[in-house]
Amino acid sequence: MSNPNIEQITAAQKANAEVMMALLRTAFNGVERLTALNMAASREFFNTTIAGTQQMLSAKDANELAKLNGNLAQPGAEKWMDYSRTVYDLVAEMQKEVTSVLEAQYSSFQKNADSAVAKASASAPVGGDVFAATMKSMMDASTKAFTNMSGMAKQLTDIAEANMQAAGKAVTPAKSATAAAAKKTAK
Repeated sequence: MSNPNIEQITAAQKANAEVMMALLRTAFNGVERLTALNMAASREFFNTTIAGTQQMLSAKDANELAKLNGNLAQPGAEKWMDYSRTVYDLVAEMQKEVTSVLEAQYSSFQKNADSAVAKASASAPVGGDVFAATMKSMMDASTKAFTNMSGMAKQLTDIAEANMQAAGKAVTPAKSATAAAAKKTAK
């Protein structure tokens, strides 16, 4: 094996290690942020439950208890939507970071492969153009596949975002219905 080949292999291994490190760093940061979010949400849920229970235990009659029950349910739906939206945003951001790293890696891979095919076809014996055409066809197919996968990821992100918006719109009537029930019970 010649020295340039060893250098190319070493460079490729270093590049792959850097990509893996970037992906692992992104995953670790995402898990860390998700854990912090879950801990904060759990703490808030616990504190809200304790406060609500104390308010319900101090109710003087059934009407006050019903009014409290309606008032306590309304913020819960809003908090759940806020939590869901934050989780969605976190996952979407992680997906963008991973896609960015993969796109950069694929772009680098494609440039190196194109360069290698060009060098091979330039120094190839008679019939080498068939090999180069085959390699170019394979690269075109892999580029098309990568583009399709990126498009599918974007479509999934768009669908998830539309679902979050629809859920947000569904919570608004539920909040109104809860408030109306609380007012009706209070009368």
